[in-house]
Amino acid sequence: MNIFEFIKNRLQGEEPLRPLERVLAKRWVKERLKRMYPELRQDPRALEVMYQSLSLEPREGCGEGGAVLFEIVLPGKIE
Repeated sequence: MNIFEFIKNRLQGEEPLRPLERVLAKRWVKERLKRMYPELRQDPRALEVMYQSLSLEPREGCGEGGAVLFEIVLPGKIE
């Protein structure tokens, strides 16, 4: 790789998130939720509701240099 290709790649930012990476990220989060809340292991509908309540969706281009940013928004107020 020459210097011009390197600079071009750095200016373009991160590659967009691939569909497989999205699936793997969602699966990892759901596995963590199952470990934290064992009652969700037998209830896939409740697990999906819990996942959706986190509002954990990738926001492409929001991170530093156009990288993908994952943001967690907790439901309700934190005291």
